[in-house]
Amino acid sequence: MPNFSGISTSKLQSTVDRARSVNVHVLKALLAALAIGAASIQPVRGATVTVITHGFAGNVDEWIIPMALKIPDYHRFPGTNFSFYEIYFVENAQGNWFPAQRRIGGVAATNAESGEIIVALDWSQLAGGIFTGAPYSTTEIAPSVASALLSANFLLELGGRALAELPLHLVGHSRGGSLMCEVTRLLGAQGVWVDHLTTLDPHPLNNDGFDETPFLFTVDASARAYVNVLFADNYYQENSSLFGTDPSGEPILGAYNRYVGNLSGGYNQTHSDVHLWYHGTIDLATPTTDTQANITAAERQLWWTTYETGGINAGLHWSLIGRGDRLSTDEPAGAGTGRIRDGNNRIWDLGAGLGSNRYALASDNGSWPNIIRFNLLGTNTVTAVETNVMKLYYQCGANASATANLQVFLDNDLNPLNGNAVEIHQATLPGSGTNSVNTGTVAWSANPTTTPGTYALYGKITAAGHSRYLYAPELLTIKPSMDAPSLTSVGRVTGQIQFTVQGSTGQRIIVQASPDLVNWNPIATNTLTANTWNFTDTQSSSLSHRFYRAVLVP
Repeated sequence: MPNFSGISTSKLQSTVDRARSVNVHVLKALLAALAIGAASIQPVRGATVTVITHGFAGNVDEWIIPMALKIPDYHRFPGTNFSFYEIYFVENAQGNWFPAQRRIGGVAATNAESGEIIVALDWSQLAGGIFTGAPYSTTEIAPSVASALLSANFLLELGGRALAELPLHLVGHSRGGSLMCEVTRLLGAQGVWVDHLTTLDPHPLNNDGFDETPFLFTVDASARAYVNVLFADNYYQENSSLFGTDPSGEPILGAYNRYVGNLSGGYNQTHSDVHLWYHGTIDLATPTTDTQANITAAERQLWWTTYETGGINAGLHWSLIGRGDRLSTDEPAGAGTGRIRDGNNRIWDLGAGLGSNRYALASDNGSWPNIIRFNLLGTNTVTAVETNVMKLYYQCGANASATANLQVFLDNDLNPLNGNAVEIHQATLPGSGTNSVNTGTVAWSANPTTTPGTYALYGKITAAGHSRYLYAPELLTIKPSMDAPSLTSVGRVTGQIQFTVQGSTGQRIIVQASPDLVNWNPIATNTLTANTWNFTDTQSSSLSHRFYRAVLVP
C-alpha cells in the first residue's frame, strides 16, 4: 500500500509531405539521441500535447505550422514519428462558431511511438483584423477550446480519449497568450492541471480598459498563471510604437519572465520577433526561417545570451520535450533578471518551495484526477524481482473522501495509448481535495517473467470516469534474474536423457555435463525466452550414466 501525505494549501500538401513515420524502435533512437560525451543518458519524457496559437489578425499558415513542423526535428524530440492536428472554427447555419479538427501531418495519435501530439489552433475568423472589425473576446473563444481538449469524442483518432488526458503545453502569441491563459483557467475549473503554459509577448486587448489599437473595444482575459499550472514561462518585449503598430507585451506573475529587449533584424517588428525568437529555440539551424522572416548568424549572436547558447538553452528547452531543469536557480539573461525556478508553481511545494505566485481559481469541481510529478527514486537498473520505488505528486477529487486508482506501467515506447505497455503495479489513492496536493512513494517490482530490456515508465490515474497519464523522466533497465537455475523432470525418452531447466526470462544459461561430478564440460547454451527450457541430450543414448547442472553465464 503506498504511503501518502497531504500538502496544504487541406493545409498545404507540403505540410503533409513533411510528416515522418519511420518504424524504428523508439528506445534505440533515445539511446543514440540522448547520449552526452561517451554514453550518459539524460531524462526523457513522452506523450505530451503541444498546442500553439496566434493572436490578432493571425492564422496558422504563416508561422505556426512552420514552427510546429520543426518540433519533431528538435534534437531532444523523443522518437521518430508524431501526430499533427489542426483545430479550426467552422460556422453553422445559425451563425454560431464551433471547433473542428483534422490531421494535417504525421500519423494517427495511437500509432506514434513518441506519443507526441502537436496541435495548431486556428481561430483566425474570430481573432479580428485591421480591416475586419472588432474581434471576439478571448473569453468568448476559450470555452470552445477548453471543451475540445476535454472531450473524449473530439479527436476521433484518439479512440474515445481526450487530449487533456496527456500533459498539456499551451503556447500563445499576443492575444493568443490571453486565450491560452483563459483556457488554463477553464481547465482548472474541471480540476485539470496544465503542465506548461508559454506566453509569447502576451497582449490582451483592452483588459485594462484601454488599448493602443484604434477602433477595438474587445475586452480579453488577463494574462495570468493560475494555480493549476505547474510551470509557466513568458517571453516579452516593450516598446513605444505609435497606435499599436508594434504592440508591447507584459510580464506575468509567477512565470519565468524572460525580457527579450534587443530584437533587431527578423521581422523588424519586435512583437512578431518574439515568436521568431521562440522558433529559434526549436529550429537550431543557422540560417533558418519560419517562412515569414529569417534568423541569421547576426540574430543568433544578438538575441540570446551566452548562457542560452544561441537558443539551445532557451524556450523549448524548458518543456517536457526539451527536458531542461525547471528547478534551476540559473538566470539565463543575467543576475537579477529572473530564475528558471520562478516559473514553478509554489502554491504547493512541488520542488521549488512555497510562495504566492499563482492566481486562484474561482471554482474547481475536482472532477479530473492529475499526476503532477512522477519520478523514479531507486536505481534505474534492476532485476525483474527487485523492488523499486517511485515518488508521486497528485491531486484528485473535490474533497479528501474521494479516491483514485493508480496504475504503473512498463512501456516499450512513449505512447500510453497504443496498448503495448505492461502493468506492474496498481493501488487505490486517497483523495486530496482541490486545496491540497498529495505526495508519497509507491513500491513495486516487475513480474519475474518480464523480458529484460530498457523501458519507459508511466503512471495512469483514474477517477470519476476520467484518466490522465504522465511518464517518469527516467528510463528503467531490467536485467535477468541472478537466481540460480535448477533442473526438474529428469528422465529417459527413447534412450535419450531429457529434463527441464527452470530459470527466468532473459537468463543466459549453460548446461554442463560430467561423468564423475569433477570434470564438467558445456554441452549447450541458451538465452531463455520463458521461464523454462526443455532440454534433450542427444549424446546420451549410449551412456550408462551422466551428471548435469545448469549455470548462469557470468
